[in-house]
Amino acid sequence: MYLPQEFAVTDMARLHGLIEAYDFAMLITNGDPTPSVSHLPFVLDRAKGPNGALQAHMARANPHWQNFAGEALVVFRGPHSYVSPSWYTPDAPAVPTWNYAVVEAYGTPRIVDDPGELRAQQERLVANHEAGRSPSWNMDGQPPAFIEGMLKGIVGFEIPIARLEGKFKLSQNRSAADQQNVAGALAGGSEDGQTLSRLMSGN
Repeated sequence: MYLPQEFAVTDMARLHGLIEAYDFAMLITNGDPTPSVSHLPFVLDRAKGPNGALQAHMARANPHWQNFAGEALVVFRGPHSYVSPSWYTPDAPAVPTWNYAVVEAYGTPRIVDDPGELRAQQERLVANHEAGRSPSWNMDGQPPAFIEGMLKGIVGFEIPIARLEGKFKLSQNRSAADQQNVAGALAGGSEDGQTLSRLMSGN
């Protein structure tokens, strides 16, 4: 992606944090004749390899997994919001823009063939999203034959992350006064705007 230096983020903890907070992402691979795209929930294993690894699954009926050849791109889109030029100090002409945070992960997918590993992946995904729920759902509470049948209907895979690129466009190209004004305006807006405001404040 186009990545001006002032917007580039290389801190691994910040990149991993956005992946975990916005874990429903877009998987893109080369296709014939057009790229293949699937929208999937991912689980990040921070400790696997130097950049971590991504785990996901898709329906076996989805032909996408059959062309897992070469490097894939996974796009995690974080918070985003319109930025009005009326929020800037009135000392020069300005135009509207957009602030946002996004992480792109690159790596080669590996199909998970082992039934035990596939089940463990799904248990991690469920645990991530059932945490704090009462009552909560888990696979152990379901009929074994039902779970076995459901697992046969999906294809699990893992992507060791070869490289990560983070772009947090947070008005860094504006003056300190403008950044403060934008953060203040975003703080009173949408949920995404509030999150961007916190990011701009270093939180």
